[in-house]
Amino acid sequence: MSRTALRVCPLCEATCGLTLTIEGTAVTRARGDRDDVFSKGFVCPKGASFGALDGDPDRLRTPLVRRDGELREATWTEAFDAVAAGVRGVVERYGADSVGVVLGNPNVHTVAGALYPPVLLAGLGTRSYFTASTVDQMPKHVSSGLLFGDANAIPVPDLDRTGHLLLIGANPLESNGSLCTAPDFPGRLKALKARGGTLVVIDPRRTRTAKLADRHVPIRPGTDALLLAAMAHTLFEEDLVAPGELTPHLQGLAELRDAVGEFTPDVVAAACDVDAGTIRTLARDLAAAPTAAVYARIGSCTVPYGTLTSWLVDVLNILTGNLDRVGGALFPQAATDRTPRPAGPSHGFALGRWRSRVSEHPEAKGELPLSALAEEIDTATAEGEPIRALIAVAANPVLSAPDGDRLDKALSGLEFMVSVDPYLNETSRHADVVLPPPPPSQSPHHDFALNTLAIRAQVRYNRAAIPLEPGRMAESEILARLTLAATGMHGADPSAVDDLVIAQTLGKAVKEAHSPVHGRDPKDLADRLTGENGVERRLDLMLRLGPYGDGFGVRPDGVTLEKVLAHPHGIDLGPLRPRLPQPLKTRSGKVELFPEPIAADLPRLAGAMTRLPDGLVLVGRRHLRSNNSWMHNVPPLTGGSNRCTLHVHPDDAERLGITDGGRVRVKGAGGAVTAPVEVTDSVRRGVVSLPHGWGHDRPGTRMSHAALDPGVNVNQILDGRLLDPLSGNAVLNGVPVELDPVS
Repeated sequence: MSRTALRVCPLCEATCGLTLTIEGTAVTRARGDRDDVFSKGFVCPKGASFGALDGDPDRLRTPLVRRDGELREATWTEAFDAVAAGVRGVVERYGADSVGVVLGNPNVHTVAGALYPPVLLAGLGTRSYFTASTVDQMPKHVSSGLLFGDANAIPVPDLDRTGHLLLIGANPLESNGSLCTAPDFPGRLKALKARGGTLVVIDPRRTRTAKLADRHVPIRPGTDALLLAAMAHTLFEEDLVAPGELTPHLQGLAELRDAVGEFTPDVVAAACDVDAGTIRTLARDLAAAPTAAVYARIGSCTVPYGTLTSWLVDVLNILTGNLDRVGGALFPQAATDRTPRPAGPSHGFALGRWRSRVSEHPEAKGELPLSALAEEIDTATAEGEPIRALIAVAANPVLSAPDGDRLDKALSGLEFMVSVDPYLNETSRHADVVLPPPPPSQSPHHDFALNTLAIRAQVRYNRAAIPLEPGRMAESEILARLTLAATGMHGADPSAVDDLVIAQTLGKAVKEAHSPVHGRDPKDLADRLTGENGVERRLDLMLRLGPYGDGFGVRPDGVTLEKVLAHPHGIDLGPLRPRLPQPLKTRSGKVELFPEPIAADLPRLAGAMTRLPDGLVLVGRRHLRSNNSWMHNVPPLTGGSNRCTLHVHPDDAERLGITDGGRVRVKGAGGAVTAPVEVTDSVRRGVVSLPHGWGHDRPGTRMSHAALDPGVNVNQILDGRLLDPLSGNAVLNGVPVELDPVS
């Protein structure tokens, strides 16, 4: 007999509500939940394939421990004993920084991935910390930190109320949106046009999103910052700057005007391959729109000037008065955010508090560049010990970071490695211990990180749709036990981790004058928390102390875990609203428009005005039925357009003697790969495109379907030394390549 259960989809950033059909212990169907307060029934191919991913036979079901050089099935006790011995032994011999921690993209899609890694990092005390952020969105964190004092204060476009949307390096019809949590992004763009709004897309590819646009500007890859700087110049030059109500909150407007003075449309036009008239029109149309928002994503982050581009996006929103404005770009506020503090000067944001050991890359947001992981393992220096042990949680950097071949070799030389992963993939195959979490249907779900980027305030929580299978361990318990084993508390009850976090959080909250629990007894408050386990008690705590919470009885109508559970389709908390100056945490208490690190990096951008590429450049691309490297083992999501092919413009193909369906060797500064060709005018002349996340052909993995059509690893072409200097983000787009046909 079948039954249904509700579940928010964990497979991309759109967070759509699903209705699962379950027969026995298997998910047999997934469709959109029409009553979901946020997604209202929308579902994409990934969500519809939830059951196939959930029931993938290649998913690991028991821990693996390396014995005599081979990974073999083991008990959970044996696995955590090995973790404790391996990690603590390295810490005791070489120090905490000799243990590296790598977090992958899937961590933001699980409850446990959000709650436990911060405790692990704090307990270890290591500075050798890497995440997927530095091959993705770190420039946006850094620019937000410099502008607003908080690296997580990222404004999102008010999609449902804006009248003019300018998208740069973003393809939400394929990605479903990123750093902007919005179910049915395609439908929202169509609604924008239906109400008479304007959609402008700046992208070197004629993507599905670009085809929907009123204007598509096929810019030269990597020059977004130049174009945006010229737009800012135009706003100043033509007296179109009108920050309006933002004015009292701004610092550095005059300095900004002087700084963009040299970036005239006439000067940058050749570098961008966009004529000066078009650049001026883009600026004028943005300024003239009653409401407008500028939004940029991965194509503008993974370039040499990623932080400058991200900064200029918000500069344009500010100069046109559209930051913190209904219909513009607004600061989201999640139900689990900390209690809002009073507005005023704060601690600010700092870069480079420490540096990597080998190349001395500055940290950003506590992280070192993922591109530097290999050298931090395989290179000896006089400055400290190399990384000798690695903890990887839902991470596959062999495919996601530049020069995977070098990292592949480096991982094989570690003294110890533990991987939390459901698959034996290109990275986890090197581990001494593999700890497999259960499938999504057997896990609870709440979007901690993604709700901080949502275009509408809401809160949803799902308990596990299917009970844990015998022999499985909840991901929360896996990460709690891993934390205890790695920090010298092996054998303690895993609930101790949750109890510690709850006690510390309440201990701080009762001392804060702005907190709703100021002056109260933290033990009494802890006893009032509800929930079946530590995860739910922590969620209840965060909801009660959050901006919409009940404050432990202070606001009787506020949100609690019990109220969320009573609303299985979610609780709608309303549209975003202007919040300045409260989100600002700068030392001045204002938006610091022209911070010193930005000023120091602008001359590098100015130099790009006269440097024109003389050959082909490579960009990546996204597919609707894919998410980085972790969905290619699901048959319903492969094939069709989701293929690892090199897109080449017909004119370039003819000039180089390349044929559709043929094979070509793609060579870059970091290496070369051979890929099949797809001749298409969806890329502009001089640009080729290869998707990210492929290359499933290494021995020792257990991803049988992915291995049937492995594709090639585009990151092997890239030079891992090429980074955006402010954020440490890898340069993945706009890199020179050479093509040679393969007979």
